[in-house]
Amino acid sequence: MQRLLTVAVLAVGLVLVASAAAGSPGADRRLTNDASAYTSEYTLATGIPYTDDVLAECSIARGRQNEPADEIDPRNAQVIVGSSNDYCGVYAGSGATAQPVASGPIWLGYYRSENAGQSFTSSLVPGYPGDTSPYGALAKIRTASAGDPVIAWDNHGRLFMGSESSDDPSGSKKTFGDVWVARFDNPNASGQPTTDDGKRFLGSTIVAKGSSAPNLLGKFNDKTSIEADRTGGSCDGNVYFSWSRFTGNSGGGTAYFARSTDHGATFSSPMKLSTGIHDVQFPDIAVTGNGHVYVTFREFSSQGQGQNAVLYVKSTDCGRTFSKPQVVTTFEQYDATDQIAPEAQANGAKPGDSREDPGSPEDEGAGSTAARDCGDFDSHCASGYTFFRRDTQVRSTADQADRTNEWIFIVYDPSKPGTEVQTGTTYYSVSPGVGSQSAIYYTRLDGTNGSHTGPDLVDNEAVGHQLFPDIAVSGGVLHALWWDSRNDQAGYSPARPVGNDAAGHTAPALDVYASTAPAATGAWSPAVKVTDVQSNPNYEQFADRTIPFAGDYLWISAVGSATFGTWTDWRDVNPGTGDPRETGDADADAADVAQCRTFDSASGSWSGDTCVHAGGLDQNIYGDQAP
Repeated sequence: MQRLLTVAVLAVGLVLVASAAAGSPGADRRLTNDASAYTSEYTLATGIPYTDDVLAECSIARGRQNEPADEIDPRNAQVIVGSSNDYCGVYAGSGATAQPVASGPIWLGYYRSENAGQSFTSSLVPGYPGDTSPYGALAKIRTASAGDPVIAWDNHGRLFMGSESSDDPSGSKKTFGDVWVARFDNPNASGQPTTDDGKRFLGSTIVAKGSSAPNLLGKFNDKTSIEADRTGGSCDGNVYFSWSRFTGNSGGGTAYFARSTDHGATFSSPMKLSTGIHDVQFPDIAVTGNGHVYVTFREFSSQGQGQNAVLYVKSTDCGRTFSKPQVVTTFEQYDATDQIAPEAQANGAKPGDSREDPGSPEDEGAGSTAARDCGDFDSHCASGYTFFRRDTQVRSTADQADRTNEWIFIVYDPSKPGTEVQTGTTYYSVSPGVGSQSAIYYTRLDGTNGSHTGPDLVDNEAVGHQLFPDIAVSGGVLHALWWDSRNDQAGYSPARPVGNDAAGHTAPALDVYASTAPAATGAWSPAVKVTDVQSNPNYEQFADRTIPFAGDYLWISAVGSATFGTWTDWRDVNPGTGDPRETGDADADAADVAQCRTFDSASGSWSGDTCVHAGGLDQNIYGDQAP
């Protein structure tokens, strides 16, 4: 939606910026308008009407979205583009009265604001199955679904959106595991007005291909990150992309990297960054003011190898070559884990084995009874808890405008030492039988000599789990954002997962909190609650309504004094009257969502959900200004 920057709009923007700087977030804003309208990105850019079955479904879906990303345009803070794993098109083509079939795409959302995040127009990145717009033909990709969205701007109005992608359009069990980057620019030759930055789709480029093996086996690329050089130096305009590669049931991930020197049109051959390390995940890219490129990632202690640690590699030649991995700090992990209950094991299935499964190749290998997410039926865990997957992650950033310091700012969410307790169940976060409190830690790495501060707690709270942190920096000021369960209505305990009481009953538990600090001191301000409404993250909306899934991250962006953070949110979910497959709600976990099923006495089986638009799947992305 194109409009001019009037004096009135600028005034609104200044009020919003002042509010963010004062640490008083505004009203939460919804990015995923899948109860009203999705507009083709082709129409957004050209004004020419276009729609299709997928967009029509997305406009009524009340579907699921998670793993958000958002970035503010460095040339115009009024422009914000967000994304997520967007499931709005999953039931496309099913019809209003027919039995819905989950055969449509899971894809990258494209959510655009031109008023500093006060409202968003919802769309999809072009190239999804069923996209017959002129833009769809420009997406040179080969998969039926896409996720793990990451976003970066350069300083010239270009926008880059990265993705992991899988699923065979022909319907086979091949999972591909490609990673690709979509690129957008300002359609005006002059690059003005800047409100049109990142609006015209130019195409998508595959960065690395998986091996197309079935069921997440073979070579599978996942856990993406992206950054662009905005320094104005010799590397300016370069686009950097990093990801984790998993191979079969090896039980470990490796970090890879590629760069583009032609604004995302082509990428270099993948380069392995984690040589000699058994298992790394969650790479994140930071570019310092002198154009040096850093990739941080987490090392896992697994299969008797390695340690739980924050690692980094460094490039001083615009991402052409990198140093060997170096350890920043070790930590005690917080990795939520349980055991599949014996009765569930007897069914011969693991959590999430349907078309809608959010599982990824770092899940436990075949034959394992360990579970990273727990719910009902084949996903029922011995503890009786219902919870979404979560692991300790590493996020990092750098201030590209800082020409004096070569600082990389890092946050992660491990266990807080001294909070370890016996869980008394099969659930644990540290080691079998041992739970803990998770907390957000911060450290500043000095790239010139490898030294670092702390690590220090961002917010030293005695109550609540802190998880999914992200960090941004601009103008010498740090901004951190995370999920926090200090107000858990189920009652916080280090022995239990978020949102569960001792009986396994779930309740609203998560708020988003944020804090700010001078980059020079890392002295974090008191945390501010950003969310207006608390969420229950444990609604069973995936794998045929048997498990919860919250994604793997939140996101915050900062340009000057303007900030915007995004998160996955469940405030719009319709719990309905429960899952009819559970007689008398056998789990009594308050995690069921609205669904409609019929029982066939002849076959002894239940139908699929026939009311997928009733709000049981209404997981959304919300955002707000942040301190």
